[in-house]
Amino acid sequence: MSAEAGPERGSLVTIVEDDAAIAEGLALNLELLGYLSETVGDGEAALRCIEERPPALVLLDISLPVQSGLWVLERLRERQNHVPIIVLSARQDEFDKVAALSLGADDYITKPFALAELLARVAAVLRRARLSEAPRPAQDEPPAASPADGVLRFGEVTVDLGERTVLRGDVLVKLTHLEFELLSFFCHNSGRVFSREELLRRVWGFGQGQARTVDNFVAQLRAKLEKDSERPRHFLTVRGSGYRFTAG
Repeated sequence: MSAEAGPERGSLVTIVEDDAAIAEGLALNLELLGYLSETVGDGEAALRCIEERPPALVLLDISLPVQSGLWVLERLRERQNHVPIIVLSARQDEFDKVAALSLGADDYITKPFALAELLARVAAVLRRARLSEAPRPAQDEPPAASPADGVLRFGEVTVDLGERTVLRGDVLVKLTHLEFELLSFFCHNSGRVFSREELLRRVWGFGQGQARTVDNFVAQLRAKLEKDSERPRHFLTVRGSGYRFTAG
């Protein structure tokens, strides 16, 4: 494990990657942008490192020695550690993407990736994390249908936008940071249709990326909040256009 110095104003990014060339390349490019960086080569050491020296963000490879990246992600979320995590993987298997997002990853990018895109996603995830400290709609225009009291109810679900809590009946539903950001955006824009690309820009914070990421997150909201995720009533697919949320 190695830590590199950088500007005091920089955010610490922990890079969990067993390929030394990739890890060092990422660290160098992050530091050139003013971030601090720290590299770790196996899953077990990564968990200790993240808990002992909390970073602002983690870049987490799935295929690691000792323990996998998914194991690290699961342990962190079990311990209520909500540090933003971008999962990196050479695997193209859809199962891995769904598993990572289900366990609480904020984003997922496959190798080989364009460095500029990864750095843009790092900046976007860190920006979202800062904004979430003072909750507000993740958009650049006034909300179309903001709940007057900050609470929205649909079906058996109650969403408190101010407290960032979700109940299904009397049961607290655990959403990841980004799942709640997407839900909040939908709640503030009920009835409107958004393309996947626009959702990436307005919620994720970048204009280009893998549209399938949006599909996976909508699927997670359906699984957690719809009565029947196969026949959704609230998170609707508009064929050829994108998605629309309705509270009715």
